[in-house]
Amino acid sequence: MRMRRTLAYLVFASCVLLVAVKNRAADARSGDWTISKSEAAGKVEFSLIEHHRGGTSSHESDWPARSFQGVDFSKAGRQDVHFTITRDAGKIECEGFLNNGEGAGIFHFQPDANYPRELQALGFSVDDEKQFSMAVMDVSLEFARQMKNEHLSGLDADKLIAFRIFKVDSAFIEALRAEGLKISDADKLVAFRIHGVSPQMVRSLHQAGYSPDEDTLIAMRIHGATPEWMAELKQRGYDHVELQKLIAFRIHGVSPEFIQKLQGLGYSHPDPDELIAMRIHNVTPEYISDMRARGIHDLSIDQLVSMRIHGID
Repeated sequence: MRMRRTLAYLVFASCVLLVAVKNRAADARSGDWTISKSEAAGKVEFSLIEHHRGGTSSHESDWPARSFQGVDFSKAGRQDVHFTITRDAGKIECEGFLNNGEGAGIFHFQPDANYPRELQALGFSVDDEKQFSMAVMDVSLEFARQMKNEHLSGLDADKLIAFRIFKVDSAFIEALRAEGLKISDADKLVAFRIHGVSPQMVRSLHQAGYSPDEDTLIAMRIHGATPEWMAELKQRGYDHVELQKLIAFRIHGVSPEFIQKLQGLGYSHPDPDELIAMRIHNVTPEYISDMRARGIHDLSIDQLVSMRIHGID
């Protein structure tokens, strides 16, 4: 009987140990790291490659060299390194080697147990995967509080990560609002950073007499309707064209050079809609010159567009 009890206890203990090991393996996030030289002064390219059942995922960006305490990137030759990156979300413990400032190794992530609870109190739901990403991108509790106080719509844990990736912070938001843009959409703030909508751009447009909304600003940047390009149009006599038509200019290829060639042919100031129609239907300066070489002169833009529509080449 005693033997049976002992055997049963050992089996039970083995099962408990196996579950504990599995849970620990499931909880631990680990993988490889690499460091290489960056073109940016005072920074290195740091990559974390995480291994999991679905394959691998990586985080790669330029990090300040000072983030790696105790690591001398200027040291020549090979050196063994051990460093810890401490964030509110947890610690990323790394060990490996460097050779002339570049190298590789392995990392283990130790999540902070209080971090999810404190974010939950702020209204942000965080799972294990997000917590690791938030550690990598340094989404601190203070940063989460600051963004919460900006009263943004669509703000969640994923947006906090995106904000850190694309450098959306309170200074950027307040600078936009100081230019009269009442922005409160988290997605559009990320789009602003991706496409390069800046407070300076908003100021330039306001000074030129425009009052663009957020979608128009993004569209202008996507299609390259910059204040500098608009200044070139102004030199050709096109000042304060509607923003939507300026975007159409960029989409269809109405450029200052195109306008200059038309003006050289005697079309001093075509209407913006005429310019767009000419580009849509391929009424080029070369086409006009060819018609004139055939003895067809004094054609209006409407006539030229109509000829193209009806296949008169």
